[in-house]
This record gives sequence, C-alpha cells and structure tokens, in this order.
Amino acid sequence: MEKLGLNEIRERFLSFFESKGHLRVKSAPLVPQNDHSLLLINAGMAPLKPYFTGELTPPAPRVTSCQKCIRTPDIENVGKDSRHGTYFEMLGNFSFGDYFKREAAQWAWEFVTQEMKMPVDKLYVSVYLEDDEAYDIWTKEIGVAEDHMVRLGKADNFWEIGSGPCGPCTEIYYDRGEKYGCGSPTCAPGCDCDRYVEFWNLVFSQFNNDGHGNYTPLEKKNIDTGMGMERLACIMQGVESMFDIDTIHSILEHIARVAGVEYGKDPAKDVSLRIITDHIRSTTMMVCDGVIPSNEGRGYVLRRLLRRAARHGRLLGIEKPFLFEICETVIRENEGAYPELREKEEYIKKLIRIEEERFAATVESGLVKLDEMIENLKAGGQTMLNGDDAFKLYDTYGFPVDLTEEILGEQGMSLDREVFDADMKEQRLRAKGARGNTTELGWAGDDFSLKELPATKFLGYDALQAKGKVLMLVAEGEQAGALNEGAEGIVVLDQTVFYAESGGQTYDLGAMNSKNAKLEVTAVKKTPDGKFMHSVKVISGSITTEEEVSMQVDVSRRSAVMRAHSATHLLQKALRNVLGNHVEQAGSLVEPDRLRFDFTHFSGMTPEEILAVERAVNEEILADDAVHTEEMPIDEAKKLGAMALFGEKYGNVVRVVRMGDYSIELCGGTHIHNTARIGSFKIVSEASAAAGVRRIEAVVGAGVLELLESREEMLMQAAAALKTAPSELVHRAEQVIGEIKEANRNIESLNSRIAALRSVELMNYAKAAGDVNVLAMRIEDGTADSLRGLSDMLRDKAPNLVCVLALVNEEDGKINFAASCGKEAMAKGAHAGNILKQVAKLCGGGGGGRPDSATAGGRDASKLENALEQVNNIVESMLK
Repeated sequence: MEKLGLNEIRERFLSFFESKGHLRVKSAPLVPQNDHSLLLINAGMAPLKPYFTGELTPPAPRVTSCQKCIRTPDIENVGKDSRHGTYFEMLGNFSFGDYFKREAAQWAWEFVTQEMKMPVDKLYVSVYLEDDEAYDIWTKEIGVAEDHMVRLGKADNFWEIGSGPCGPCTEIYYDRGEKYGCGSPTCAPGCDCDRYVEFWNLVFSQFNNDGHGNYTPLEKKNIDTGMGMERLACIMQGVESMFDIDTIHSILEHIARVAGVEYGKDPAKDVSLRIITDHIRSTTMMVCDGVIPSNEGRGYVLRRLLRRAARHGRLLGIEKPFLFEICETVIRENEGAYPELREKEEYIKKLIRIEEERFAATVESGLVKLDEMIENLKAGGQTMLNGDDAFKLYDTYGFPVDLTEEILGEQGMSLDREVFDADMKEQRLRAKGARGNTTELGWAGDDFSLKELPATKFLGYDALQAKGKVLMLVAEGEQAGALNEGAEGIVVLDQTVFYAESGGQTYDLGAMNSKNAKLEVTAVKKTPDGKFMHSVKVISGSITTEEEVSMQVDVSRRSAVMRAHSATHLLQKALRNVLGNHVEQAGSLVEPDRLRFDFTHFSGMTPEEILAVERAVNEEILADDAVHTEEMPIDEAKKLGAMALFGEKYGNVVRVVRMGDYSIELCGGTHIHNTARIGSFKIVSEASAAAGVRRIEAVVGAGVLELLESREEMLMQAAAALKTAPSELVHRAEQVIGEIKEANRNIESLNSRIAALRSVELMNYAKAAGDVNVLAMRIEDGTADSLRGLSDMLRDKAPNLVCVLALVNEEDGKINFAASCGKEAMAKGAHAGNILKQVAKLCGGGGGGRPDSATAGGRDASKLENALEQVNNIVESMLK
C-alpha cells in the first residue's frame, strides 16, 4: 500500500472518477445555497439534493466531488480523543438515474485495490441484510470472499431520513489488526471497537418512503457515495488519528511551536493542541466562504469555534492573539484544492484577529466575574450556577454560555441551563417586539410543480417591452385554467422583460395585457432553475393559458433601480480603495434611487473615510464612464480581476459588468449605460450590521434631491424651534446644551440631598437580628442603580447594618434587589451576596456578589413580601 499525502489522495480520487465519465464539480461553499434546512453543509451530497429530488437538472448524469463539510454536534468531544473533528472533506461519486449498484461497487473496489493498492485481505464489505443483489455483485462478480462479507440490519446499512428517496447501502471497511480489536470472538465489521474502520459508504437510492413504512421503487435510481478523506488518509499513511495526517499535523506543529510545547508529552496540553488544530481548520474555511462571527446561526458556530480555540491557546500559555498566524499554515496546506484561500488570505487573517482581540477583552472581564461566581458557589457548598448569573455573563460581558458550561465542567460544576434558556427566550421576545411585526412577500403556489416548464428567457437587459406566451397560471396556491377580473395570482411565461428579485436588486413592476385582459405586475421572483413567477392582479377581463401577452416594464422605476445598482458597484470599488482590499460585499439591497450595502470591515468608518468614499463615487459619476456588459467563461473573468460575491456559486459562464477602467464585477443585474446617468450619490448612514460587517445606506439621483429638500426643511424647523436664524443654529444649539448641563448638575445636587435625607428616614425602620440591625423593605420608586447607591449609602452610615432593598418594575413585574453589609456586620458573619442568593431564590430569581455589596433579580413579585420577612432569619442563621 502506497503512502500518499492528503492532497494527492484527493486528486487521485477525482481523476479516477473523471476517467469513468464523471464531471468533476468544485466543492460548494460551506454556506448552503437556496437551502434553508441546513445551517452549514454537513455532507458531500447536501449541495446536490436538488438534483436527487428532481428540482434541478444536474450538470451531468455522473458527478464526482470533494466537498468541504462542518459538523458540530460532538464539539465537546473534539480534542478529548483522536477521532472527533468539526471540519472534514467528503469524497463522493454520484449518479442521477444513470449507473447503479454494479458499476458503483466495481469502481469502488477498483479504486481501493488498484489505485490505492490496499491489500485485499485487509478489506471487508457490509451489505443490507435483505440486499441479495448487492451481496451477489460483491461475491460473484467482483470476487470478494464470503468470509470478508457481512450482512447488517437497517440501523447500519439502510439510508433514509423520514419520507422521500431512500435505500440500502454497502460499506467498505479496513482491518487495522487485532491490537485494535475488542478481543471478542464475534468481532467483525459493525463492531464498536476500533479494529474495523468503515471508510466508504455507497448508498443505493432505489425506493420512495411515504413516511408510513411503505416503500415503492423509484423510476430513476440514484447512487450517492461518501468517503471521509481524512479517514482514508489515516489508512493510507498508517497513522493513528486525523491529527497525525501530513497536512493536519503541520498545523498542529505550528501551534506547538507558538505555544512552546511538544505534542505527546502532556495529555492536557495535547487536548488543547488538538482542539485548536481542528477549530482553526474549520474557522479558516468558514471565513473564506463568507461566514462572519455573530451571536446566532452559523455566525455563532464560527464564533464558538474561534473562542474555544482562543481559550485553549490561553491554557497553553499563549496570551496574545495567535490564531490568525496559524491560518497561514492552513492556507498553505489547502490552497491547491481551494485557491480562494490564498485570494482571501488578508481578509481571513484580519477577521480572525479582530475576533481574537474581542474575545481577549471578553475573557478579561467575563472570567473575573465567572471566577467570582465559582468561588461563591464553593463557599456556599453549591455545584450549580444559577442560569440568571450565566445570562448576565452572556448579556453584559458577551461571555459565551458554552464556555461557561465548559469551565464549570472543569471544576466539577454545572449550569442551570433551563433558567438560562428562559432568559434567552425572553430577550428574543423583547427584541422581536422592539423590531415590530415584519412580513415578507408571500407567494401562492409554493407547492405546485414547475418542473416540466422550461426556464424563462429573460429579455430585460435589452428591452423593456415585448410579447410572451402564458405557460401556467396559479391562483390561491393551485394551478388554474384562467384568472378573472379582480383575481390575484401568478403568471409564468416563456419569456419576459420583467427583472426578478435577485442579487439584492428588487423586482420590476409594470403592466401585462392580453387580447381580453389587463393585468398589473406587482412582484417578480424566480425559482432556482430559472422560472420567472410574475405576481399579478387582473384589472379587467380574463386571461387563460396559451394566450399571448404584451409586457411593459415601469420605465421610470427601472431607471431609478439601475441608477442605484450601478452606484453600488462604484461604492464597492471606492470602499476597497479607501479602506483596503479586505472589503468584500456581504449583502445588498437595490431599490429605486436608494441602496443598502453591507461589507466586511472591522471598525466604524471615520467621517473622513465616509467623505472620501462619497467623493470617489461622485467623481466617477462625473467622469461619464461607459458601462459595458458581456458574458465570458468564469476563469477569463477572474483573470480580468472581476469581483465576485462572497460564498456565491457561479456557473462556467458569467456576466461581467465594467464601468470604465474603475470597476469590474460579476453581476446579473440591470445597469445604466454610463455613470453620468446616476446623477449624484450621497451616503445617508454608516453603521454596524453584524460583527465584522458594516452597512452603508445611500441615495442616488432623485433620492439625493429628496434628501436635500428634507434636510433643508428640518434645518428650518430646528431654527424656528430654537428661535434663531438657520445660519446661527450651531451657536444657539451650543448655548442650549450648556444650559441643560447646568440644570442637570443642579438636579443631581438636589437628588443627593434628597437621598441623604431619605437614608436617615429609612434607618428608623431597621430591626434587630441577633447582634446586628437589619433593614429589609420595598422601595417604591427609583432605578436599579439608585437602589444600589441607596443601599451602599446606608451601609456607610451604619457599620452594624445589614440592608436589603427591593424595587419592582411595574411593567414586567420583575424585582431588582440590592444588599449591603457594614464592616461590623461582616465581622459578625453577615455576607450580602449569600443573603441575596437566598432572598432572590424565594422570588424565583438569583444573583449574588461581594460580602459588602450585592445585587440580584427576582421573577415573582407576589412572593416579595414573604421573602423580605425572611431576611432577619437568614441573617441570624449566618451570624457567628
């Protein structure tokens, strides 16, 4: 058996199946395209699902690929053993109604025995126990010895996920030898021990499951195979684990050098090295494919991996950001297969470094708080952290809850996750309420079939009016023979001039008329395979299928959209010139004479940078650059330097839009013929859209005039309100601000006097509890900050006082607690943090803090009176 490097294995596999008539396709981005069922691509066949279901026509009946994959369900086990990982590559060959079991098995055997030269006596094959056809192919046609064959049940050798296509599978195993076995005389492929390694799964998709256990044969049978490349590399290189594979071990060694440790010497350090190695592979690939750190979705997966890796760097003694340096080795080892890694190197490193630096700040503040909480738990003999405390760490300090759980686990403690999740749910509901109700354009007929219709021919680049033939009508979600006056529905044509919402550009509006009907086009969308769906309202008459219609796009609106879209291209180029080449488009919205542009950048733009970008765009508008569009092979477009969307999947032929010598991008949108037609460009706002992503909103053309008119009107109103002339507005505003500051100072002084008087009054309500005085009462007004300030003021006035104050929020019924203990009270055993833990718990909440001062929260105000009555007993129980 030949020892092969991981990169060589990948190339040999793909070349082998190319020789068998397969089309080699590039790995899809890790971010799923047009598939909302997945957060990240987690299997080799995932990007090909539309071909298996028949939604899209595959590019060829036979396909082979090496697909990047991310799986995180077992993230807690990564590093603890040598098998688990979050990033892997899946080799596969696929047939869409072409070849089936015989060819799939024969080629698999040929690849492993002849191309990989694996010894036949080390190979074993499993089949589904009822699949006699596969068993006979392996034994009678290919020649696998029967004592190297195993029949396994449905759990092992039948692939299905609920209803839909499914079928038996066959798996190829490699025998690592008796020393890896369990010693059982029945040890064989399928055993849970480490002797027999399953490395290739061939799925024979031949049935349809109706979801009730009824299986009917598929008209077109498919092949879907998957082989973990890292697992195959372990076999070919004769190593114990994925972390010993050539390319991956290079990454691990780089980390070890930075940390100044040696792999294999210290089990605890080895765990950290493996975690960092795996996670930096995952994060480098995810960032390259356009994933950005955030607090939800795939962005949270990225953030969690990065922060987990950064923390384990700290455990190895690495105090400074270092993961961005390790990226270089990841890129070097993988750029042959994924050249985009080197193209986006600067961006990848910068984003990871920014996230590391942010996490460093989080660790410094969050860890101090968490350590304090852990010490309080130990002091109280407790092992579970209250979920409210963990939520405060997350909400206030940005400290990830999974990291809290991991650190608690290392201390033999746990988290009340139920309470934390309830806090998170409540926060999301508040955020949803703050955003208000939003609705998206709904489409009737999401379930009807368009598969038999040809793709719609788009004429709208060159024409704004044309004729077309009605191929399908849909009303109320069902295919219809006609749409009558007053009805709303969907019209599908053989060709159209209406642009469908795509690439951030909004859809066209306009009119559609037949011999007997007039229709208003209210929206246009298209299916992934190019069928344009025109949402219409029938103004008069009736329209049926097979009729010819005349179409007219709203010219004024289209022109305004084109101005905004062309300005977006100029804006992206200007941003890269001013801010740097790390700027990449992360999303956009193009509407009539206005645009929104999201881009990768790591800090807010300065006023000078905003002005420089705005000026650069307007200079290109004044330059009257000609705008040219043409189609060309994607490789040729890249050689010209055409910008592409992050994570977008392009075909072999792309549309290139050039604006003079200034901008060149891949784009399917509509554009003006020269930049002067944009008119003018004005940035309205620049703000954060997500971590590492900024958002610019701007107006062009008529939108600029409307903005100037609006701002002039506001200027006049502001001047009138301040009783001054517009030219004196700044001076008058400065005067008013000074007056307000002086008034606030006077108010603060009065509040301090009132609080002092109030504290003297409250002392009259203190009661004795053992050798200390206790004041426990509800305060009727104020804020959480003023409550704590009042509590501390009482403590400073009376060294022998224990103070517990409560404030109820009338809107949501939640309670804020503040407690304090004077020096003499503390010397006698009183502890403000421990007191509040018990008090807050009686009200369904939690919290704590220092012996002298603490805060907490409660959920149930109906139990507050009883809780305050218990304070004396709680204090007496802890006094010495």
